[in-house]
Amino acid sequence: MNCIRVNTGTPYDVRIRRGILREAGNEIKKIFPHARLAIVTDSNVSPLYLRSLLDSLELAGYQNTPSFTMEAGENTKSLESAGLLYQLLSQSKISRDCCLIALGGGVIGDLTGFVASTYLRGIPFIQIPTTLLAQVDSSVGGKTAVNLPVGKNLVGTFWQPSLVLCDPDTLATLPEDVFADGVAEALKCGMIKDPVLFDLLADQEPQAHLEEIIARCICVKRDVVEKDEYDTGERMLLNFGHTMGHAVENWMQYQQRHGQCVATGMVMIARAQTAAGTLPAAVLDRLLAACQKYGLPTCCKAPLDELFKICRQDKKNTVRGIRAILLRSIGDSYIQNFPFEAFEAFIKGGAC
Repeated sequence: MNCIRVNTGTPYDVRIRRGILREAGNEIKKIFPHARLAIVTDSNVSPLYLRSLLDSLELAGYQNTPSFTMEAGENTKSLESAGLLYQLLSQSKISRDCCLIALGGGVIGDLTGFVASTYLRGIPFIQIPTTLLAQVDSSVGGKTAVNLPVGKNLVGTFWQPSLVLCDPDTLATLPEDVFADGVAEALKCGMIKDPVLFDLLADQEPQAHLEEIIARCICVKRDVVEKDEYDTGERMLLNFGHTMGHAVENWMQYQQRHGQCVATGMVMIARAQTAAGTLPAAVLDRLLAACQKYGLPTCCKAPLDELFKICRQDKKNTVRGIRAILLRSIGDSYIQNFPFEAFEAFIKGGAC
């Protein structure tokens, strides 16, 4: 088993092992031997893995664990869903000595973490991510958020999980496009910090290397988050592809998956850099080939002026401009401040 320690203000372990979902009760017992638990999941994951988790908890001695099944999809990542969950927790008499478990993908992880951080002024939570995107990215680092109509992740907190359990076996039930969604975030990790990871994804079949891919992504994120837990500096590197990607996602009204939009955003930045002469064309070509390998989009039909309006709402902006993540090469990234108009001209210079 890979066990990766994340030394944030509240340290925790990320444990990666095939079949660990069936042993979740014993893993949780090590850190919460007497807590009452409650599970939050969604309508896609519940019929696949909820019973297995409940059985594991019962074997470990946790009895009468309530579970709450939210509607699957990005629309659930909202203040309305958070309000509903607060009511359900209150009705189930969930108190400050309880712990929530997020069983699902990024939407459930973000929503559960946000609710855990604010319900009763904060209760602990555990991440059991069941998608590749959640396993390689959103389950680690402590960012929780819900969306507003004007933009993604605009209401949120920093609230580290107490434990993360990644079971690669849960990825076997993912549709191909949902798996590719996670690959986009893994490619991002490779592009900003780990060229070996990028080559592994670009040149090998990922199913044979899932534990290594997940572990490498988590190590990239751990190393960045430990230096900048509250996203004031280096952690912004993890936003590569996301400034334009979030705008595309919003413009598409969340009908296109997050990873697909991130892939588009990464390519838009790489095209703009190549056109500006600050990135070798070979890097763009490698990124395009990797995206095409997994059926990830590399262009967007949205009018750029409309995307720029949405970009101005990005949570990482300053009052004067946009903090964009750029590349020197695969595995070497940096933060560049742009005035809004300069950023727009920069992106237009590489438009497909």
